[in-house]
Amino acid sequence: MKRRAFLTRSLSFATAASGLAIAGPAGWSMASTTLGHRVLDLELFDAKRQRAVPLRLYLPLQATSAQSVPLIVFSHGLGGSRMGYSYLGRYWANAGMASLHTQHVGSDNHVWRGNPLFLLQRLQTAALESEALARALDVRFALDHILGSEQAQLFDAGKIAVAGHSYGANTAMLIAGARVNAGPAYVGELGDKRIRAAILISAPPLPGQGPAQETLGSVSVPTLHITSLEDTINLPGYRSTVEDRIVIFDAMAKSPRTLAVYNAGGHSIFTDRTTRSGPETSARIKGATQELCTIFLRQSLQFGHTQVNAERLGDHSAMESKPAALPDAPEGPHGILQWAYRHQGLLERFITPKT
Repeated sequence: MKRRAFLTRSLSFATAASGLAIAGPAGWSMASTTLGHRVLDLELFDAKRQRAVPLRLYLPLQATSAQSVPLIVFSHGLGGSRMGYSYLGRYWANAGMASLHTQHVGSDNHVWRGNPLFLLQRLQTAALESEALARALDVRFALDHILGSEQAQLFDAGKIAVAGHSYGANTAMLIAGARVNAGPAYVGELGDKRIRAAILISAPPLPGQGPAQETLGSVSVPTLHITSLEDTINLPGYRSTVEDRIVIFDAMAKSPRTLAVYNAGGHSIFTDRTTRSGPETSARIKGATQELCTIFLRQSLQFGHTQVNAERLGDHSAMESKPAALPDAPEGPHGILQWAYRHQGLLERFITPKT
Protein backbone atom coordinates (compact mmCIF):
# COMPACT_ATOMS: atom_id res chain seq x y z
CA MET A 1 0.00 0.00 0.00
CA LYS A 2 2.83 2.42 0.94
CA ARG A 3 4.73 1.50 -2.23
CA ARG A 4 1.61 2.20 -4.33
CA ALA A 5 1.09 5.59 -2.66
CA PHE A 6 4.73 6.53 -3.20
CA LEU A 7 4.61 5.54 -6.87
CA THR A 8 1.39 7.53 -7.35
CA ARG A 9 2.94 10.64 -5.84
CA SER A 10 6.18 10.23 -7.79
CA LEU A 11 4.26 9.85 -11.03
CA SER A 12 2.20 12.91 -10.16
CA PHE A 13 5.36 14.96 -9.79
CA ALA A 14 6.80 13.63 -13.04
CA THR A 15 3.58 14.34 -14.94
CA ALA A 16 3.32 17.81 -13.44
CA ALA A 17 6.77 18.56 -14.79
CA SER A 18 5.48 17.87 -18.28
CA GLY A 19 2.90 20.63 -17.87
CA LEU A 20 -0.27 18.61 -17.36
CA ALA A 21 -2.70 20.21 -14.88
CA ILE A 22 -3.19 17.38 -12.41
CA ALA A 23 -2.97 17.03 -8.66
CA GLY A 24 0.55 17.03 -7.32
CA PRO A 25 2.02 14.77 -4.67
CA ALA A 26 0.75 14.49 -1.10
CA GLY A 27 -1.96 17.09 -1.50
CA TRP A 28 -0.07 19.50 -3.75
CA SER A 29 -2.10 20.95 -6.60
CA MET A 30 -0.65 22.36 -9.80
CA ALA A 31 -1.13 26.11 -10.10
CA SER A 32 0.89 26.49 -13.30
CA THR A 33 3.97 25.34 -15.14
CA THR A 34 6.33 27.34 -17.31
CA LEU A 35 9.82 27.33 -18.72
CA GLY A 36 12.25 26.37 -15.98
CA HIS A 37 9.86 25.69 -13.10
CA ARG A 38 6.43 24.64 -11.95
CA VAL A 39 4.16 26.20 -9.33
CA LEU A 40 2.46 24.01 -6.71
CA ASP A 41 -0.03 24.89 -3.96
CA LEU A 42 -0.61 23.06 -0.70
CA GLU A 43 -3.18 23.61 2.04
CA LEU A 44 -1.64 22.71 5.40
CA PHE A 45 -3.22 22.81 8.83
CA ASP A 46 -1.28 22.93 12.10
CA ALA A 47 -3.50 20.93 14.43
CA LYS A 48 -1.46 21.89 17.48
CA ARG A 49 -2.12 25.59 16.93
CA GLN A 50 -5.45 25.15 15.10
CA ARG A 51 -4.13 27.34 12.31
CA ALA A 52 -4.14 26.96 8.53
CA VAL A 53 -0.80 27.42 6.73
CA PRO A 54 -1.35 27.70 2.95
CA LEU A 55 1.81 27.32 0.84
CA ARG A 56 2.91 28.04 -2.70
CA LEU A 57 6.07 26.38 -4.02
CA TYR A 58 8.09 27.51 -7.03
CA LEU A 59 10.01 24.34 -7.89
CA PRO A 60 12.84 24.16 -10.47
CA LEU A 61 12.24 21.49 -13.09
CA GLN A 62 15.73 20.11 -12.50
CA ALA A 63 14.98 19.28 -8.84
CA THR A 64 15.26 15.50 -8.39
CA SER A 65 16.38 13.09 -5.71
CA ALA A 66 19.74 12.96 -7.50
CA GLN A 67 19.97 16.76 -7.83
CA SER A 68 18.51 18.47 -4.79
CA VAL A 69 18.12 22.24 -4.84
CA PRO A 70 18.44 25.03 -2.24
CA LEU A 71 15.23 26.22 -0.57
CA ILE A 72 14.18 29.78 0.24
CA VAL A 73 11.19 30.30 2.54
CA PHE A 74 9.42 33.61 1.87
CA SER A 75 7.15 35.55 4.26
CA HIS A 76 4.75 38.16 2.87
CA GLY A 77 3.99 41.61 4.27
CA LEU A 78 0.88 42.75 6.12
CA GLY A 79 -2.20 42.09 3.99
CA GLY A 80 -0.38 39.87 1.51
CA SER A 81 -0.68 36.19 0.59
CA ARG A 82 1.26 33.24 -0.81
CA MET A 83 0.37 34.49 -4.30
CA GLY A 84 2.49 37.61 -3.89
CA TYR A 85 6.15 38.28 -4.70
CA SER A 86 5.92 35.93 -7.65
CA TYR A 87 8.57 37.92 -9.50
CA LEU A 88 11.09 36.68 -6.92
CA GLY A 89 9.74 33.13 -6.62
CA ARG A 90 9.79 32.58 -10.38
CA TYR A 91 13.23 34.10 -10.84
CA TRP A 92 14.79 32.07 -8.05
CA ALA A 93 13.20 28.86 -9.35
CA ASN A 94 14.54 29.57 -12.83
CA ALA A 95 17.94 30.08 -11.22
CA GLY A 96 17.76 26.59 -9.68
CA MET A 97 16.47 27.42 -6.19
CA ALA A 98 13.07 26.41 -4.83
CA SER A 99 11.00 29.21 -3.28
CA LEU A 100 8.36 28.33 -0.68
CA HIS A 101 5.89 31.15 -0.01
CA THR A 102 3.96 30.87 3.25
CA GLN A 103 0.64 32.58 3.91
CA HIS A 104 -0.01 33.90 7.41
CA VAL A 105 -3.76 33.71 7.96
CA GLY A 106 -3.83 36.16 10.87
CA SER A 107 -2.25 38.96 8.84
CA ASP A 108 -2.96 38.06 5.22
CA ASN A 109 -5.18 39.68 2.57
CA HIS A 110 -8.28 39.05 4.67
CA VAL A 111 -7.45 42.20 6.64
CA TRP A 112 -8.65 44.23 3.62
CA ARG A 113 -12.00 42.43 3.50
CA GLY A 114 -15.12 43.08 5.52
CA ASN A 115 -16.63 46.27 6.91
CA PRO A 116 -14.30 49.21 6.15
CA LEU A 117 -15.28 50.78 9.48
CA PHE A 118 -13.40 47.98 11.23
CA LEU A 119 -10.30 48.05 9.00
CA LEU A 120 -8.18 49.80 11.64
CA GLN A 121 -9.17 47.18 14.20
CA ARG A 122 -8.22 44.36 11.80
CA LEU A 123 -4.84 45.98 11.09
CA GLN A 124 -4.14 46.43 14.80
CA THR A 125 -5.02 42.81 15.51
CA ALA A 126 -2.76 41.63 12.69
CA ALA A 127 0.14 43.60 14.20
CA LEU A 128 -0.16 42.12 17.70
CA GLU A 129 2.83 40.33 19.21
CA SER A 130 0.86 37.07 19.21
CA GLU A 131 0.51 37.24 15.41
CA ALA A 132 4.17 38.15 14.94
CA LEU A 133 5.10 35.00 16.87
CA ALA A 134 2.51 32.91 15.01
CA ARG A 135 4.04 33.96 11.69
CA ALA A 136 7.45 32.67 12.77
CA LEU A 137 5.88 29.39 13.84
CA ASP A 138 4.12 29.19 10.44
CA VAL A 139 7.53 29.19 8.77
CA ARG A 140 8.89 26.52 11.12
CA PHE A 141 5.80 24.36 10.58
CA ALA A 142 6.09 24.70 6.78
CA LEU A 143 9.77 23.74 6.88
CA ASP A 144 9.10 20.78 9.16
CA HIS A 145 6.42 19.53 6.78
CA ILE A 146 8.42 19.95 3.60
CA LEU A 147 11.60 18.41 4.98
CA GLY A 148 9.65 15.59 6.61
CA SER A 149 7.69 14.63 3.51
CA GLU A 150 8.48 12.12 0.78
CA GLN A 151 9.60 15.05 -1.37
CA ALA A 152 12.31 16.11 1.12
CA GLN A 153 14.93 14.55 -1.15
CA LEU A 154 14.28 17.31 -3.70
CA PHE A 155 15.68 19.94 -1.32
CA ASP A 156 19.18 20.44 0.03
CA ALA A 157 18.62 20.71 3.80
CA GLY A 158 22.05 22.30 4.18
CA LYS A 159 21.14 25.20 1.88
CA ILE A 160 18.05 26.89 3.32
CA ALA A 161 17.45 30.64 3.49
CA VAL A 162 14.60 32.81 4.74
CA ALA A 163 13.35 36.00 3.09
CA GLY A 164 10.57 38.48 3.64
CA HIS A 165 9.22 41.92 2.87
CA SER A 166 8.03 44.43 5.50
CA TYR A 167 6.17 42.44 8.19
CA GLY A 168 7.60 39.39 6.47
CA ALA A 169 11.10 40.78 7.03
CA ASN A 170 10.26 40.88 10.75
CA THR A 171 9.32 37.21 10.48
CA ALA A 172 12.58 36.46 8.67
CA MET A 173 14.57 38.22 11.42
CA LEU A 174 12.93 36.06 14.09
CA ILE A 175 13.65 32.89 12.15
CA ALA A 176 17.24 34.02 11.51
CA GLY A 177 17.98 34.36 15.23
CA ALA A 178 16.70 37.68 16.59
CA ARG A 179 16.20 37.47 20.35
CA VAL A 180 12.83 38.75 21.55
CA ASN A 181 11.06 39.10 24.87
CA ALA A 182 8.16 36.81 24.04
CA GLY A 183 7.56 35.05 27.33
CA PRO A 184 8.83 31.65 28.50
CA ALA A 185 6.58 29.73 26.10
CA TYR A 186 8.62 30.91 23.13
CA VAL A 187 12.15 31.15 24.49
CA GLY A 188 14.52 29.35 22.15
CA GLU A 189 11.74 28.32 19.77
CA LEU A 190 11.81 31.06 17.15
CA GLY A 191 15.32 30.94 15.72
CA ASP A 192 15.79 28.05 13.30
CA LYS A 193 19.28 26.56 13.03
CA ARG A 194 18.47 25.23 9.55
CA ILE A 195 18.59 28.79 8.20
CA ARG A 196 21.90 29.67 6.51
CA ALA A 197 21.07 33.17 5.22
CA ALA A 198 18.35 35.84 5.38
CA ILE A 199 17.02 38.46 2.95
CA LEU A 200 15.34 41.42 4.66
CA ILE A 201 13.42 43.74 2.33
CA SER A 202 12.03 46.93 3.87
CA ALA A 203 12.43 45.59 7.40
CA PRO A 204 10.63 47.63 10.11
CA PRO A 205 11.74 47.50 13.76
CA LEU A 206 10.49 44.64 15.91
CA PRO A 207 7.85 46.34 18.09
CA GLY A 208 8.31 46.58 21.84
CA GLN A 209 11.73 44.96 21.90
CA GLY A 210 14.03 47.72 23.14
CA PRO A 211 17.40 48.63 21.58
CA ALA A 212 17.99 47.05 18.18
CA GLN A 213 21.49 45.89 19.17
CA GLU A 214 20.07 43.77 21.99
CA THR A 215 17.44 42.21 19.74
CA LEU A 216 19.41 41.75 16.53
CA GLY A 217 23.00 41.50 17.70
CA SER A 218 22.65 37.71 17.99
CA VAL A 219 21.95 37.24 14.27
CA SER A 220 25.09 35.71 12.78
CA VAL A 221 24.00 34.27 9.42
CA PRO A 222 24.70 36.34 6.28
CA THR A 223 21.99 38.93 5.72
CA LEU A 224 20.97 41.06 2.73
CA HIS A 225 19.14 44.30 3.52
CA ILE A 226 17.22 46.02 0.71
CA THR A 227 15.39 49.35 0.93
CA SER A 228 14.95 52.69 -0.85
CA LEU A 229 14.97 56.38 0.05
CA GLU A 230 11.18 56.52 -0.23
CA ASP A 231 10.62 53.25 1.65
CA THR A 232 8.06 54.50 4.17
CA ILE A 233 5.34 52.54 5.96
CA ASN A 234 2.36 54.71 6.81
CA LEU A 235 -0.40 53.07 8.84
CA PRO A 236 -2.80 54.61 11.35
CA GLY A 237 -0.71 55.22 14.47
CA TYR A 238 2.46 53.77 12.90
CA ARG A 239 5.23 55.12 10.70
CA SER A 240 8.54 53.57 9.69
CA THR A 241 11.11 55.00 7.28
CA VAL A 242 14.36 54.07 5.58
CA GLU A 243 16.25 55.23 8.68
CA ASP A 244 14.76 52.27 10.55
CA ARG A 245 16.14 49.89 7.92
CA ILE A 246 19.62 51.37 8.42
CA VAL A 247 19.37 50.95 12.20
CA ILE A 248 18.49 47.27 11.71
CA PHE A 249 21.42 46.81 9.33
CA ASP A 250 23.85 48.44 11.76
CA ALA A 251 22.55 46.37 14.69
CA MET A 252 23.45 43.03 13.08
CA ALA A 253 27.15 43.45 13.77
CA LYS A 254 27.83 39.68 13.89
CA SER A 255 26.25 39.07 10.49
CA PRO A 256 28.28 39.27 7.25
CA ARG A 257 25.80 41.78 5.86
CA THR A 258 25.10 43.66 2.66
CA LEU A 259 22.98 46.81 2.30
CA ALA A 260 21.42 48.17 -0.89
CA VAL A 261 19.52 51.48 -0.77
CA TYR A 262 17.81 52.44 -4.03
CA ASN A 263 17.40 56.11 -4.90
CA ALA A 264 13.79 55.66 -6.06
CA GLY A 265 10.72 53.59 -5.30
CA GLY A 266 8.41 53.40 -2.30
CA HIS A 267 7.61 50.61 0.15
CA SER A 268 5.33 48.72 -2.24
CA ILE A 269 7.75 48.71 -5.15
CA PHE A 270 9.12 45.41 -3.83
CA THR A 271 5.72 43.72 -4.26
CA ASP A 272 4.34 42.43 -7.57
CA ARG A 273 2.44 45.65 -8.13
CA THR A 274 3.41 48.50 -10.44
CA THR A 275 3.50 51.44 -8.06
CA ARG A 276 3.28 55.20 -8.46
CA SER A 277 6.98 55.17 -9.40
CA GLY A 278 5.82 54.01 -12.82
CA PRO A 279 6.36 50.83 -14.84
CA GLU A 280 9.91 51.64 -15.96
CA THR A 281 11.31 52.37 -12.49
CA SER A 282 9.35 49.47 -11.02
CA ALA A 283 10.77 47.06 -13.61
CA ARG A 284 14.34 48.30 -13.11
CA ILE A 285 14.22 47.98 -9.32
CA LYS A 286 12.51 44.59 -9.41
CA GLY A 287 15.01 43.33 -11.97
CA ALA A 288 17.96 44.61 -9.93
CA THR A 289 16.48 43.07 -6.77
CA GLN A 290 16.04 39.69 -8.48
CA GLU A 291 19.70 39.70 -9.50
CA LEU A 292 21.07 40.91 -6.17
CA CYS A 293 19.11 38.36 -4.15
CA THR A 294 20.20 35.55 -6.45
CA ILE A 295 23.89 36.49 -6.29
CA PHE A 296 23.67 36.82 -2.50
CA LEU A 297 21.96 33.44 -2.15
CA ARG A 298 24.53 31.70 -4.36
CA GLN A 299 27.32 33.23 -2.33
CA SER A 300 25.78 32.55 1.09
CA LEU A 301 24.51 29.06 0.33
CA GLN A 302 27.58 28.18 -1.75
CA PHE A 303 25.38 27.23 -4.64
CA GLY A 304 26.92 26.87 -8.12
CA HIS A 305 25.92 28.94 -11.13
CA THR A 306 22.76 27.91 -12.94
CA GLN A 307 21.55 29.61 -16.12
CA VAL A 308 18.66 31.94 -15.40
CA ASN A 309 15.69 31.58 -17.74
CA ALA A 310 14.42 35.15 -18.01
CA GLU A 311 10.72 35.19 -18.86
CA ARG A 312 8.04 37.71 -19.66
CA LEU A 313 5.23 37.63 -17.14
CA GLY A 314 2.10 38.65 -18.97
CA ASP A 315 0.18 39.50 -15.79
CA HIS A 316 2.84 41.86 -14.49
CA SER A 317 3.43 44.75 -16.87
CA ALA A 318 6.21 46.09 -14.65
CA MET A 319 8.22 42.98 -15.42
CA GLU A 320 8.03 43.30 -19.19
CA SER A 321 11.70 44.21 -19.49
CA LYS A 322 14.14 41.39 -18.88
CA PRO A 323 16.76 41.84 -16.14
CA ALA A 324 20.40 42.07 -17.14
CA ALA A 325 22.31 38.81 -17.32
CA LEU A 326 24.16 37.73 -14.20
CA PRO A 327 27.95 38.11 -14.30
CA ASP A 328 29.99 35.26 -15.66
CA ALA A 329 32.70 35.85 -13.06
CA PRO A 330 32.85 33.47 -10.05
CA GLU A 331 30.11 34.14 -7.51
CA GLY A 332 31.03 35.85 -4.26
CA PRO A 333 31.87 39.41 -3.25
CA HIS A 334 33.22 40.07 -6.74
CA GLY A 335 29.82 39.20 -8.22
CA ILE A 336 28.13 41.49 -5.70
CA LEU A 337 30.41 44.37 -6.65
CA GLN A 338 29.77 43.76 -10.33
CA TRP A 339 26.06 44.04 -9.59
CA ALA A 340 26.58 47.35 -7.79
CA TYR A 341 28.61 48.69 -10.71
CA ARG A 342 25.93 47.73 -13.25
CA HIS A 343 23.15 49.29 -11.19
CA GLN A 344 24.98 52.32 -9.81
CA GLY A 345 22.42 54.60 -11.45
CA LEU A 346 19.74 53.11 -9.16
CA LEU A 347 21.76 53.12 -5.95
CA GLU A 348 21.90 55.77 -3.25
CA ARG A 349 24.06 53.64 -0.96
CA PHE A 350 25.68 50.23 -1.12
CA ILE A 351 27.68 48.38 1.54
CA THR A 352 29.03 44.85 1.41
CA PRO A 353 31.62 43.13 3.65
CA LYS A 354 34.38 43.70 1.10
CA THR A 355 33.79 47.45 0.65
